[in-house]
Amino acid sequence: MHRILSIVTTLEQHLIAVTCADSDIYRPLACPYCGMGGLWRHGCYYRKADRCGMNSKSLNPVPVPRYLCPPCERTCSRLPLCIAPRRWFDWAMQQVVLALLLAGCSIHHCCRCTCRARSTVRRWRDWLQSRSEEFCFYLRSRFPELGRHADRDAFWRHVIEGRSLAQAMAWLDRELVVP
Repeated sequence: MHRILSIVTTLEQHLIAVTCADSDIYRPLACPYCGMGGLWRHGCYYRKADRCGMNSKSLNPVPVPRYLCPPCERTCSRLPLCIAPRRWFDWAMQQVVLALLLAGCSIHHCCRCTCRARSTVRRWRDWLQSRSEEFCFYLRSRFPELGRHADRDAFWRHVIEGRSLAQAMAWLDRELVVP
């Protein structure tokens, strides 16, 4: 199952899709655990996904629909492209941080430019480094033009320049558990 729904790219689109009564774009075709179909809508949970909105204009809390599999009695959900799974910040902020690091900026400089904590910047850098080999393999198998970059940093710079980090992670989510 794809946990990231790549056709919903903004929080505004997500809110419209979730509140629309006949919209089932978030419903998985099959349970990710047992593979059975026919999942039931099972309420929703809320995320604080709007990190850039002002207090009065904030879209928080953002509802995320959940689905229940009757045979195995487990729940699952799908997120729009604009909300990173298991992440506090969205993919766009992570892309800015990673682009600075890949351009050769220090962690300190990156923290000053993005107003993110050093621990957060280090965690994102280490996450990309630790998963890079696996991510590169799957992205190169899907996008052959990426095979031209032997250096890991050059590869990721090309990925970020050619498509967004969110799009790359949505492709990876089809094969792997991304975060």
